[in-house]
Parts: sequence; structure tokens; C-alpha cells
Amino acid sequence: MHRVLSGNKLRVLCVFLALLSTQHAFSMHISEGFLPPFWCLFWAVAALPFIWLSIRFISKRVQMSPKAKILLGIAGAYIFVLSAIKLPSVSGSSSHLTGTGLGVILFGSWAMTSLCVIVLLFQALLLAHGGITTLGANVFSMGIAGPIVALLTYKGLLKIRCNASVAIFLSAMLGNLATYLLTSLQLALAFHDKGFSASLLSFMGLFAITQIPLSIVEGIVTVLVFRFIRKYAFDQTSDFTHYAK
Repeated sequence: MHRVLSGNKLRVLCVFLALLSTQHAFSMHISEGFLPPFWCLFWAVAALPFIWLSIRFISKRVQMSPKAKILLGIAGAYIFVLSAIKLPSVSGSSSHLTGTGLGVILFGSWAMTSLCVIVLLFQALLLAHGGITTLGANVFSMGIAGPIVALLTYKGLLKIRCNASVAIFLSAMLGNLATYLLTSLQLALAFHDKGFSASLLSFMGLFAITQIPLSIVEGIVTVLVFRFIRKYAFDQTSDFTHYAK
């Protein structure tokens, strides 16, 4: 609609309002009140063991190295900023980057669960992005499934002696795609009046047009940010590889 308006200022304003819009129910963060109560409870219960293990993991890692606090803060801020920017899609949905790939490379997948709980909670309360009742579902897709896929991709590629930058790129990219795939599955399980398979394909179609190029962008950005942290966040005597295991 904003294309018919003249003037650069009007175009910029309309794009800004579109990015801030939270009216779409079909977004990467499932909106408040969108899932039936059963599925809200199901995903919350399913996420609880991972959250508990994540808290234990972070606690041990911080005890092992105080520098981990700085990197955890960077990883959390990175997730918050990237995942807060909702990009409208021509399919009628909205999507975003996840930012979890960087944290996976630095700490593994366990730490991402706790960070995503914090990030998603703040976004739900302050930005109306996602919701409290759907927190478990959103944490499971973005803070558990996506990071696990990212970690398996990263470690698998390193084992076959793949270039580190390529491994980081594919890890972040596939982790992002895995998040949207699980979100599609969550929605299809809750809403499948026309059959589960048809619903799954329908929800996947809502995200795919936007999410595939966004996942590529996330892979590139993650490689660049990782290189920056490795170069400037630590001196030459720091055991940086400790965080990437």
C-alpha cells in the first residue's frame, strides 16, 4: 500500500510502521492467545527439562571461566536485537532472524535455551512480540530445536574438516530454518482441520518465501560477528577455542 504514496519520508515511515506491526498471528514468535491451552501447556512442559539443564550448564560454565559472562551477554544481546525485528512477508506472515547461531558456536546449544527464555520473555512483555502463554512453544522452536540443529551441523562439518567459516555459516542458516520448521509443525499440530499434512505444508508456505533468504543472511552475519569477536574481544593469549567446543 505504501508504494502508491509519494515522497521518501512517507516511504520510510510506512516501512517503519510495517516492521513494528504485531497484528500478524502467523509469525515466527507465536502470538499471545493463538495456541489452544492444551498445546500451550504441552510445549511448556516439554521445554522445562531443557531449561533446567540449560541453567545448570550456564552455572558450571561461568564457574569455569568468568569471561563467559561477557560472551553470554553478547550472545543474549545479539539474539534480542536480531529476533526483535519482524519483517513482513508477501505471503501474509512475518519473520525474523533468530541470532542463536552465534551463541551455539560460542557455548553449544544448552546455553541458548536460557538465553531465549529471557529474550522471549522481555519481547513478549515489552514489544508484544510472542506471548506468555506461548512462551514454551517459542522457546522450544527457537531455543531448543534450532540450536540443536545448528550445533549438530557445526560439529559434523568440523569433523569432516570443512572450512570453519563455511561451518559457521551453514550452522546458523540451518538453525534458523529448523526454528521455522518446528514453528510450522507446532501450528499444524494445533490447527489441522483439513488434515495434518495439508496444514503443515500450508504453514510452511507462509514462512518459506521470507525465511529462506533470511536464513542465508543470518549465516553471513554470524560469520562476520564471530570473526569480530575472535579478533577484538580476546587477546592473543586467551583460549578462545574453549568457548567454541
